[in-house]
Amino acid sequence: MYMFVDKSKSALLDWPKRYNIIIGVARGLLYLHEDSQLRIIHRDIKASNILLDELMNAKISDFGLAKLINDEQTHHRTQRIVGTL
Repeated sequence: MYMFVDKSKSALLDWPKRYNIIIGVARGLLYLHEDSQLRIIHRDIKASNILLDELMNAKISDFGLAKLINDEQTHHRTQRIVGTL
């Protein structure tokens, strides 16, 4: 949120911190897709769904559109349109 809302706070996020946030999000997605007991597809990753703790560690939030899929499944086709056309 620092990057998009308050330009005076953008100095708090230098490029090494931003890189660590990106890596944290990628690790979170890898966990959801590969390492979790349940395979979870988030389906709504965006900046507002990434929370930062006091140490600027990224946490994925808002699992309202998430989908559980089988371990063997690599693709999922849905009939419902999600998002803006």
